Amino acid sequence: MREIVGVLRGGPSSEYEVSLNTGASVLRALNAEKYEARDIFISRGGEWHVHGVAVTPERALRGVDVALNAMHGEFGEDGQVQRILEMLAVPYTGSGAAASALAFDKQLTREAVSKLGVKIAHGAVIDSQKITDLERTAFNLFRSMPHPVMVKPTIGGSSVGTAKADSYHGLQTALEHAFNVSPRALVEEYIKGREATVGVIDNFRGEKIYALMPVEIIPPQTSSFFDYDAKYGGRSTERVPGNFSREEKNHLMTAARLVHQGLSLEHYSRSDFIVSRRGIYFLEVNTLPGLTNESLLPKALQAVGAKLSDFLDHVINLARRRQVQ
Repeated sequence: MREIVGVLRGGPSSEYEVSLNTGASVLRALNAEKYEARDIFISRGGEWHVHGVAVTPERALRGVDVALNAMHGEFGEDGQVQRILEMLAVPYTGSGAAASALAFDKQLTREAVSKLGVKIAHGAVIDSQKITDLERTAFNLFRSMPHPVMVKPTIGGSSVGTAKADSYHGLQTALEHAFNVSPRALVEEYIKGREATVGVIDNFRGEKIYALMPVEIIPPQTSSFFDYDAKYGGRSTERVPGNFSREEKNHLMTAARLVHQGLSLEHYSRSDFIVSRRGIYFLEVNTLPGLTNESLLPKALQAVGAKLSDFLDHVINLARRRQVQ
């Protein structure tokens, strides 16, 4: 008898479209001989749907053996849907609620990662609710920090709301942009270098935390960093595996394992880094990285001879095992 796997996709976040694509890719890749896939669509307004009909989460998940979480951003990655699944006693893929909430907050993640001995860029958090004069705040920040700087919402992913600023007027605009996504913004020193991403998987190929080979991200000439358009507009290129030295590869893979274990993440994650002349710096971690044909984790899997269907089978087994424990 086939197991019923509920694929959760969509959701009320700025990464809604990416989540729909990840979910569609997962639905195609699931082994139809082993699993009966149930497409569980969550609208931008937070309504759950099965077969086009709005239902409660309880109804949508009734009879589901394992929930495969294909959502990104708010609700899907910040611990909210994980708490619903735990309350309904439905096994699910990915990290638990507490670890997901921690990893979703860039500043909390930075603090935790720094304690692990992994380098992070100099930065400061600005709370929009605690400032009265944005122009003055931007001017003071510009005077006190090395520049250019990167400005990011403290929550969210896919570089939504992220911008580079090299003047205080540009910094003000970037802060306004970030505040449209999150009430707090992280302002970080811009580290020039090559961007790398490393996926890790629990209990894979005989290793407790298996690190995939680092992927090198090459942004288009029109962009100085790997922004949203570069990620999803088809303008960036990747080297799989990346063109890094053996020492750099070992450093990146070790750091990705440290982040995954140190933040108590589960099943799989993907950490992003900058490889610079000053060393290797952590950027952020994704607890539910994209799984489309264009996404980085599937490309890294392919580079080591693993199929997406095999990976999905593996994380479904991990989810089932966690429930048993």
